[in-house]
Amino acid sequence: MPKSPGFILGVSVVALAAVLPLSAQEQQPANPPSTQPQVQVHMLNVCTPSADEQKEIAAALARIPKQPLFSADFEVSRGRSTLTDMPNFLQPGQNGHVAGEPSVASYVRIRREFSVQALFSSVQYSFSNDGQNMIETLVLHVRDPKELIEVSLEDSASSVTTAEAMLAANTPASRVRLERFGKSSVALARCLAAEGGPAPDQSAYEPLFRGASEVLANYRVLLGVRKTVPEELAKISGAKPKAATKSGQTRSGDEKK
Repeated sequence: MPKSPGFILGVSVVALAAVLPLSAQEQQPANPPSTQPQVQVHMLNVCTPSADEQKEIAAALARIPKQPLFSADFEVSRGRSTLTDMPNFLQPGQNGHVAGEPSVASYVRIRREFSVQALFSSVQYSFSNDGQNMIETLVLHVRDPKELIEVSLEDSASSVTTAEAMLAANTPASRVRLERFGKSSVALARCLAAEGGPAPDQSAYEPLFRGASEVLANYRVLLGVRKTVPEELAKISGAKPKAATKSGQTRSGDEKK
């Protein structure tokens, strides 16, 4: 007896339904690609940079102009800032005490623009004092960054002395940092002895530290920081709230007693 067309159609549909899930499973990749971005961590060897990194630092320092031509544009600013992170100059391998509570630092910034012909577009000097440490930072920005983006020099001193004394003493540079385009940074820093170990031998890097210190000393003069910084810091210290009278109103300095 011949089978009915309806029976044949039903068997075909069941067979097709059984094959489709298997085909879909075969088409799915075994390990789908992850959508999470990859994070790369670069550790900077600031205590003992390699020979190639030393050459890069030396070349960058040599390209900083000793007698630059500044344009008419400039900026001088001052203020207070709350510090919650570890200062830049306190890096692994260096000793330093960081209080658990945020500290307040007074700062002064000076910026000058270079002429169009210069390799660098601008230079910014900053001085900060948080009551425990005083930090000087000099940053030179490259005009057309292709490999090098900026050069940063830094030094620090304890706040037991005054800003005038620190600036007059030409405190030597303790850190040099190169920001590079598409590459990790290159840095060199003064490193003290770690706990339970001797201090690293950095005698081979003395020419680099000396060169960075000479750049800092030169730009202290070019930017007039010995005069500007103490004057601006005095204005910050003098900006105290006015005392209130018994009636709760602020007493004007011009009001007669």
